[in-house]
Amino acid sequence: MNLPKLPLIAAGMALALGGALYAKPKAALPPVPRIAAPALSADTIREMTKELSSDRYEGRGPGTAGEDLTVAYIIAQFKKAGLKPGNKGSWVQEVPTVEITAKNPSALAVKAGDQALNFEFGKDVVIGSYRTVPRTELKDAPLVFVGYGINAPELGWNDYAGIDMKGKVAVILVNDPDYDAKDEVGLFKGKRMTYYGRWTYKYEEAARQGAAGALIVHDTFPAAYGWQVVNSSWTGPQLYIKSASGGMEHTQANGWIQKGVAEAILKASGQDFAALSAQAKQKGFKPVLLGSSASLAFDNEVKEGKSRNVIGIQHGKKRPNEYVLYTGHWDHLGRCTPDKTGDDICNGAIDNATGIGAMATLAAANVKAGAPDRSQVFLAVTLEESGLLGSKYYAEHPVYPLSRTVGGVNMDVVSPGSPSRDVSVTGGDKNQLTRYLAAAMKTMGFTQSPEDHSERGYYYRSDHFSFAKHGVPMFAVGRGSDWIKGGKAAGQAAGEDYTQHRYHQPSDHYDPNWDWSGAVQEMQLFYILGRSLAMTSDWPNWHKGDEFRRIRDRDRAQGK
Repeated sequence: MNLPKLPLIAAGMALALGGALYAKPKAALPPVPRIAAPALSADTIREMTKELSSDRYEGRGPGTAGEDLTVAYIIAQFKKAGLKPGNKGSWVQEVPTVEITAKNPSALAVKAGDQALNFEFGKDVVIGSYRTVPRTELKDAPLVFVGYGINAPELGWNDYAGIDMKGKVAVILVNDPDYDAKDEVGLFKGKRMTYYGRWTYKYEEAARQGAAGALIVHDTFPAAYGWQVVNSSWTGPQLYIKSASGGMEHTQANGWIQKGVAEAILKASGQDFAALSAQAKQKGFKPVLLGSSASLAFDNEVKEGKSRNVIGIQHGKKRPNEYVLYTGHWDHLGRCTPDKTGDDICNGAIDNATGIGAMATLAAANVKAGAPDRSQVFLAVTLEESGLLGSKYYAEHPVYPLSRTVGGVNMDVVSPGSPSRDVSVTGGDKNQLTRYLAAAMKTMGFTQSPEDHSERGYYYRSDHFSFAKHGVPMFAVGRGSDWIKGGKAAGQAAGEDYTQHRYHQPSDHYDPNWDWSGAVQEMQLFYILGRSLAMTSDWPNWHKGDEFRRIRDRDRAQGK
């Protein structure tokens, strides 16, 4: 996928003492290693993109014959690059999956005083379960309006304060309290979405609070997509990681309701949706027990399966038990909706055969340069298109401890085309990787570019997020749209053309006329970033106040 851009905060900002007369000086950070951009060839990325996106691989759908071909091919390329098997002598890590499809869903029935409201599945509400049980049923579960459903101790914010959610259903606003800000100033970073704004977080927190169910209120602007996206995404088979608990740590039911449904429920409960939503933006908001209840039921069709991550390693020479990651997803959509020519294979050439080709190129370049101080792990993950499941599984079942994982570089789309004058980054200035990027930009002569639509939370939609969620800082960067050949007009036109005519369509196939010079430039940037982390003793952390800081602090304390 194409990732947007963000303003890069310059490294080396002065540290204020805050007026303390005898303030203890902060320890100086180790210098960023000076790594030169290597001379890289486009041969590997070109040939691997061509091969992996050929019809023979049938769109690289997980669990298909295309997966078998893909995994074998990546292993062969990793061997050719000089890597060693990365999982205790094996090249693969099996990823167990479970597919759950909601069948025979009832309406969402709400009782509020003497009123009985019924809302239709698909049109008004979509709902499912993460639990591998044959049937899900909630009967007269009390409804609680919990604002944005956020519990952020580092910000002094808890939308669940003072209420026991056991047996209850949380009604939750989408995004986070600052979403309609004009800038990025605010407790929740203004208009820039934080992790607390993502629907995945809201379900996880509701489960941690003991809720029986969670219903997110859909609103197009703060969600950044329309109801049709929610409907199409939630009304078919849903893939999850198989767990020993059968998903019992989750709520019984998770779903979405239309904004008009929420308004009707609150009105029948004697509340005003707009007024409560405004209150939910203020620190100190308390959850509201609505005095109404919900009932729903559906059957669950459960199927088990498995896929594979591919792992290679270059062992470090000084600190081999410290690890730097290169990640990218090998999977795509497999067979999909036919286009007007009848082509039903979504080949995924750019998304993300290019990223896997870049990974093999960087593996060979690092082997040629000799072992760095730290080990480098090359991780080609599966099931990104199904919800980042391959990277999620690795992060939850790491081959190498995350407490000993320094950070890494995620490669999701390495677009052909011209080299660029600028760098595109997503996620904002969240951690100390910023200074490594600043050094790489100086080496390569890049400028910065602002991120488009920071309110849409793109940082939480690719594989780097699976590691960030567990405290590991990851680069999500690439070259920008200010192309050397044609300027911003050419770069933006290429991006729009891909998004409109090729992204997740059968037309994302290999073109022998592609210019690979920009991809080579991008791979040089990735090399510098990863190699810099592998040649330092530094342990970059998240900035204070970031939602992932406390996880990193905890794991590093354990790792030491």
